[in-house]
Amino acid sequence: MIDETFLTTDEVLEYLQVNLRTVYRLIKAGKIPAVRVGRQWRFRKTDIDSWLERERSQTIPGPAPSSTHPRSSSRPRVLVVDDEASIRDLLAKTLALAEYAVDLAPNGQVALERLRLGHYDLLITDLQMPGMDGLTVIQEARRLNASLSVIIITGFSTEASAIEAANLGVSGYLTKPFKVPKVLAVAARALGE
Repeated sequence: MIDETFLTTDEVLEYLQVNLRTVYRLIKAGKIPAVRVGRQWRFRKTDIDSWLERERSQTIPGPAPSSTHPRSSSRPRVLVVDDEASIRDLLAKTLALAEYAVDLAPNGQVALERLRLGHYDLLITDLQMPGMDGLTVIQEARRLNASLSVIIITGFSTEASAIEAANLGVSGYLTKPFKVPKVLAVAARALGE
């Protein structure tokens, strides 16, 4: 017998760490199947897990596409740079659910390689990372693409780093721990959505 676990809307919000609007957009777009039971929605957990796995396989692996094809789709391309795998994974899942094409980099060197190889609409970077710090990543990224929108995420906010970020013209400055809806709101604002 197959274990059919169904989730309520509130459980899906908690499971996916997204807001209600995003879940309704995913239902309407046919991305996640849902069944209406009275005034409530029910979601088969296996369907959501399968969808998440498909999204991960489309967004995370492999190098960025060649910069000769600046945008292969209408989905905004986002590069997430953080040395913490859990933060990268959370941001990848969150941004993919909001219909962004996401690539990940565990450090500044990998991020700059990806930025040289492909076009991105938004860079989300941690400030404190081993090797190259986030401010250096931003400075180098701006040399490659002066119009690149940037959001900083950091667990170690200082007045000096906030001033430097403002001087670099970043679109957002989030401190850890951050709320997922806040990340989506700042990303949308940075991309002019």
